[in-house]
Amino acid sequence: MEDLLEKESVKRVKEFITKFDPKLKVLVLDTTARTAVDAAKSLKCKVGAIVKSLLFKTEQSFLICLIAGDKRCSLNKLKKTLQKNDVSMASADEVKKNTGFSIGGVSPVAHINNLDVLVDKSLNRFQYIFAAAGHPNCVFKITYDQLVKITNGSEKEITE
Repeated sequence: MEDLLEKESVKRVKEFITKFDPKLKVLVLDTTARTAVDAAKSLKCKVGAIVKSLLFKTEQSFLICLIAGDKRCSLNKLKKTLQKNDVSMASADEVKKNTGFSIGGVSPVAHINNLDVLVDKSLNRFQYIFAAAGHPNCVFKITYDQLVKITNGSEKEITE
């Protein structure tokens, strides 16, 4: 297996999080963290402590929503929060074009385009949370407050 820490997408995340806090590290897992359930099994943590980075599309832009692994993003709450009628999940191609990551490894940081970030407030239940680091087998551990700061995210109630 190639060294995942040398992959361009993983290096981008690693540089970004290290600049923010040199103590933050990319962890390489033996098993996939492609889904929140897989990640929680690999990390032996609650599914809710896994950050899902989901790309949504509005009439004229894209944004990232960071959602607890045990929750679903509510399109209705998202539409109200954004005050937009037309909000939908982005396609796999749109995810790759806007974030530079493939689905399963989308990080909350180091996107190739500048994206607004909404952070699901329910993530603050956990002392530490885990987010993808550019590849389905790579994650990083971070606190909720650090996640809000590093993403410059807006804390919102956007889940059901």
